[in-house]
Amino acid sequence: DARGNDVDLSIYKGKVLLIVNVASQCGLTNSNYTELSKLYEQYKDQGFEILAFPCNQFGGQEPGNNEQILEFACTRFKAEYPIFDKVDVNGEKAAPIYKFLKSSKGGLFGDSIKWNFSKFLVDKEGHVVDRYAPTTSPLSIE
Repeated sequence: DARGNDVDLSIYKGKVLLIVNVASQCGLTNSNYTELSKLYEQYKDQGFEILAFPCNQFGGQEPGNNEQILEFACTRFKAEYPIFDKVDVNGEKAAPIYKFLKSSKGGLFGDSIKWNFSKFLVDKEGHVVDRYAPTTSPLSIE
């Protein structure tokens, strides 16, 4: 995670997950972070988890280090969900979780992630149920 701890994603087995690649300096940042926090607050007690993965591959819009990213998300947007280490979501060095997500749901966009705040919904069994565009409001996923 962003604090340097290894996280075994199997701890999320049995939960519904919304996995999002996030950035601090994107035009979509305010609306997405605000709505992700609302969504999390509403459903966290019902087996729902948001996993946020900072990524700097789109317009260099996540230039900060992990500490700066955590400070931004947790202070400005009161993010209580896990924020992980900065990752690549495309290319040879893409994080394994993103290779899995993209192979499961290429979506209208093909296999690659096109921009910040692409969202994947994963069911309790670990199946990727849907993929949402960066412009899709998190609250509309309910």
